[in-house]
Amino acid sequence: MSRFSSRWGMMLAMLGMAVGTGNIWRFPRIAATNGGGSFLVAWVTFLLLWSIPLILVEFAMGRRTRYGAVGAFSRLVGPKFAWMGAWIAWTATAIMFYYTVVMGWTLRYFWAAVTGQLSGAEPGALWGSFAYTPQVLIYHAIAMALAGFVVARGVKGIERAASILIPSLFVLVVVLTLKAVTLPNASAGLNFLFTPSWEGLADHRVWLAALTQNAWDTGAGWGLILTYSIYMRQREDAALNAFMLGFGNNAVSLMAGIMVLCTVFSIMPGAADQIVGAGNEGLTFIWVPQLFQQMAGGRFFMSLFFLALVFAAWTSLISMIELATRVLVDGGLRRGRALALVVTAGFLLGIPSALSENIFANQDWVWGVGLMVSGLFFAIAVIRYGTTRFREELINTEHSDIRIGRWWDWAIRFVVLQAVVLILWWLFSVGREDPWGPYGLFNTLLQWAIALTIFLALNRWMVRRTRPEVERAEAPEGAMPPAIP
Repeated sequence: MSRFSSRWGMMLAMLGMAVGTGNIWRFPRIAATNGGGSFLVAWVTFLLLWSIPLILVEFAMGRRTRYGAVGAFSRLVGPKFAWMGAWIAWTATAIMFYYTVVMGWTLRYFWAAVTGQLSGAEPGALWGSFAYTPQVLIYHAIAMALAGFVVARGVKGIERAASILIPSLFVLVVVLTLKAVTLPNASAGLNFLFTPSWEGLADHRVWLAALTQNAWDTGAGWGLILTYSIYMRQREDAALNAFMLGFGNNAVSLMAGIMVLCTVFSIMPGAADQIVGAGNEGLTFIWVPQLFQQMAGGRFFMSLFFLALVFAAWTSLISMIELATRVLVDGGLRRGRALALVVTAGFLLGIPSALSENIFANQDWVWGVGLMVSGLFFAIAVIRYGTTRFREELINTEHSDIRIGRWWDWAIRFVVLQAVVLILWWLFSVGREDPWGPYGLFNTLLQWAIALTIFLALNRWMVRRTRPEVERAEAPEGAMPPAIP
């Protein structure tokens, strides 16, 4: 089996998986609409209470089992629980179907920025004539082809792409951040972002928003880290890697927040509330071009911004395609055929989201909230295996530079509570307004029920496909394969 050539190569690939468009377009908006500095306090807290504990679980499971989500759950928790791994794999794959559309948007806007099409244009003119039209299908296809091209070259291709795209992304974000903080009155944006208030810290909505942001932008609980961890060297330190990944990912989010908010408070302070409340698409594709147009060298910096978005979307899409491909390979398909199936399905099943705003919003909602269920399943897997046993056997190995203490045992149990609270809060705070609408409670639960029914019905079949012949008999729960050097 192929391996990442070094820790540096592996961490770049992992950062490529974690750093996506959500870091650059969602974080600034969520931070701004939830009190700025107060949100940051809660955000860092949940990095340690949600993201890092789950990242550790995924690193350990992937390295130990050398299987994707379905096979890893079957081996770690027992053959009766392969359906949990299937849910995790499906949720990330369902997100892939519309995430290719997002990357297509970034490609279109990068080209428009480079060619000057956005310069002098009315706010939202390009978005209004482009979004959810047949034009999107061209860029949707290009996005899927670019990501599939990298995955077709295996682990070496993923590592090579990440070694170029991620350093480039960091340079672009740093340049844009430095430009933003040197604008007149940029200090107003910094003060807003870094000054907490007691009122904000006492608001439960700020804490729930911070927990949600951690669940959505670090990649923890998606199954993506587990997939890449299959290709880790056995001697890698899961604990050190988890902290590096979590803090590296959030550093990009923080720079994106500084970049956007300093620019908003400097150039259009009177419209700050309208800009940050415009939603992900509105902030990125309507307001950001307007902001850059009003600064010196705006066309150049606008091009850099959308190029950074392209790189972020590309590396994340690569990891989603690899996850789905790996699950099919574990099930017995040859890699080339598995990849062709994933890329074809990704394009075809992404068409509805490319052409309909309601379908896009619905799928983003249904499977975005579904990620909380995925995080819950990872925590349940550890508890069934034994939290202390998991920590001592799979995390604190003989090659660990950092040893994880008993705090992690309690953090994993707390993840269960966090996941349940998040799921209920999102479903009932939004879903009750129009139960059958794009964000509807019944709409969401129906799609979840269909997926879970299928996975439960196919559980035994999935176990037979993902476990070697000698282990197809009912193995005791917690039985593990021998370590792979």
